[in-house]
Amino acid sequence: MKPKLAMFSFTSCEGCQLQILNLEKELLEILNAVEIVNFREAIDQKSQDYDVAFVEGSITTQKEIEEVKDIRQKAKAVVAIGSCACIGGINAMKNFFPIDFVKKQVYGEMGKYFDTLPVQKVSDVIPVEYEMHGCPISKKEFLSVTKNLLLGVPLKQPHYSVCTECKMAGNVCLYDKGETCLGAITRGGCEAVCPTFGDSCHGCRGLGEEANIQGMVEVLRANGLTEAEIKNKFSYFNGLMNFSEVTK
Repeated sequence: MKPKLAMFSFTSCEGCQLQILNLEKELLEILNAVEIVNFREAIDQKSQDYDVAFVEGSITTQKEIEEVKDIRQKAKAVVAIGSCACIGGINAMKNFFPIDFVKKQVYGEMGKYFDTLPVQKVSDVIPVEYEMHGCPISKKEFLSVTKNLLLGVPLKQPHYSVCTECKMAGNVCLYDKGETCLGAITRGGCEAVCPTFGDSCHGCRGLGEEANIQGMVEVLRANGLTEAEIKNKFSYFNGLMNFSEVTK
């Protein structure tokens, strides 16, 4: 029998699931090898019987905590997909403010009726077999991870930075253009797509394992950024990191 795959979405824009749908031809080939039993963006049917669960989005309510724990119990493997699921993502900026303030800012006087908690990444709540980073995820990486899961090949995170990929692509460094970028401390795997198309790396894939945070802070200072601007750069996607490491 074909392995059964399920896609789940929590607090997110569901852009990572759209990336999977954008595979088009490749997705048809995947369907020859697996059965997709849950995928809100693509099918109406839902099943509680699945082998691999791909989970998008951060965890921000008690109900989501219970739901993701239920997914963990049923799935043989769980893969967190996207920045929100893996590092909290943009959603984690909410954690810098009191919850009551956030609810009022977003929902006005109706905020008191919303059950919302500080943001957690998926691995804060349940164990996961792999984290597929990015905002959105890389289609190429999704294909590779899915193939490895089906073949039982161990999954390995990239151990190089976006900066390395940028050099491999032959890009002129954005610092040489008078701009700033977090590519030197950000986990690779996206093929430096943002710098290649003229935008700086904002760190959506999270910090690399050996990221020299203080060194990056010094570089940003040397390029004219204020302490507040530096903290904003780090918090845009990496709001769950320990900010005592920034601007010591």
